Amino acid sequence: MIGRELAAGHGDRILFSGLDLVVAPGDVIGLVGVNGAGKTTLLRTLAGLVPLEGGTVSLSPPTANVGYLPQERERRAGESVRDFLARRTGVGPAQAAMDTAAERLAEGAPGSDDEYAVALERWLDLGGADLEERAEQVATELGLTVALDHPMTALSGGQAARAGMASLLLSRYDIFLLDEPTNDLDLDGLARLEEFVRGLRAGTVLVSHDREFLTRTVGKVLELDLAQQKVNLFGGGYAAYLEERERARRHAREQFDEYADKKDDLLERARMQRAWMEKGVRNARRKAPDNDKIAKSHRGETSEKQAAKARQTEKLIERMDVVEEPRKEWELRMEIAAAPRAGAVVATLRDAVVRRGDFTLGPVTLQIDWADRVAITGANGSGKSTLLAALLGRIPLDEGSAALGPGVVVGEIDQARGLFLGDQSLMAAFGAEVPQWPDAEVRTLLAKFGLKSAHVPRPAATLSPGERTRAALALLQARGVNLLVLDEPTNHLDLAAIEQLESALASYTGTLLLVTHDRRMLDAVATDRHLVVEAGRVTG
Repeated sequence: MIGRELAAGHGDRILFSGLDLVVAPGDVIGLVGVNGAGKTTLLRTLAGLVPLEGGTVSLSPPTANVGYLPQERERRAGESVRDFLARRTGVGPAQAAMDTAAERLAEGAPGSDDEYAVALERWLDLGGADLEERAEQVATELGLTVALDHPMTALSGGQAARAGMASLLLSRYDIFLLDEPTNDLDLDGLARLEEFVRGLRAGTVLVSHDREFLTRTVGKVLELDLAQQKVNLFGGGYAAYLEERERARRHAREQFDEYADKKDDLLERARMQRAWMEKGVRNARRKAPDNDKIAKSHRGETSEKQAAKARQTEKLIERMDVVEEPRKEWELRMEIAAAPRAGAVVATLRDAVVRRGDFTLGPVTLQIDWADRVAITGANGSGKSTLLAALLGRIPLDEGSAALGPGVVVGEIDQARGLFLGDQSLMAAFGAEVPQWPDAEVRTLLAKFGLKSAHVPRPAATLSPGERTRAALALLQARGVNLLVLDEPTNHLDLAAIEQLESALASYTGTLLLVTHDRRMLDAVATDRHLVVEAGRVTG
């Protein structure tokens, strides 16, 4: 795949332009940039799903199969696991095209024999001939214990994540365009995904917020630098990209500082030379008697020399190669406001049991104390989210008891994200949650989180997942909380924002419950307890 001079924008805002990209077999290219920089737009452009605003995309051979696999959270009504796998692998659409071509062939339509041959070849290339057999095997390997005829809408979150992983492992595209494939994967899923991507002979372009995954898989990094309005391609892996980017930014700053210092020195010299000239003229007029032509002439010559020197200095300034000041990147600098301290005991479970169909959590006896910082890990479907819901009193217990301590004020990113899904504008939806805040202060806070004048009047539902996450983080800063519950907080956040969130958690003084599969975050965020959830049992 070759993209030449690609350009895209959002309204009157340019996302990228002049973008060149070559994706060769075996390439794994990581696409990075802040939320809103155009990463998904670029993937969809390469996939042919959005019209080109500029440039060209060509395939070699022209019949190469391109698979765009976005991370899907919603499940389609009436779609079985089998249908989902067929759609995501491209076999379903290829089967439909082949059936249509077969009907035209049976009717004797002109050119139908060639149409059928092309459709059949595509279906075979995508793995249609043995998809059913492979699907059964992969589903078993991944622990997807439901039949392939099972409705997708009836799957648990963990089962849906396994089905999504199966659709990727079963795909046989020539070019893979992966949009946040690491979202919602547990550690086993991440390991499988890493192995799959590293073993691909196809070319791959991927977007991911998982820094460890990027470090282990990508060979090149394409950076969409929205602040500088530049597109930068870095050879080498993700770690090399971070080092090279830091070097490039430091060098750019040093070049500008050197240019600015030299220009300031020349401007100061020219100013002094002009001042000396003007002082000399004033002195010549004041001190020289009318009949002292020699002294008057000497002072006039001295002033003219200073003027000439000033003009020479100004010409030096004009001839300098201008170095533009590097634009300061937007940074999320957040704090998580702490509400007044709750009691010594924040939350408790006593012999708690929750039953959901075939799944049982517990019995669990657990106490969370003030200022505990608890990491919770476990495979998808093991019961982590159920444990959180039980602790917070969100779901009824089948046995045992649950209680929140007095004065507990809960803050959750997932719950806050859900506030920004309606038809209300972002401004109205956010303002409704903090009615005591003046509109000007709401706008200022949202701008701090990268949600500026173009975002606040938009219907909240039109925000990207990353933008909704930022709005949720802003709400945590606006409200005081003393029990912070983060369930996979890095999903949909860009890499810079994740690092800033980690920094904010370091200074947060309340109680923290952190559920994440992000290996770098688990290392970066200090915790004093680690709970492991496995098949409904809680240890640690």
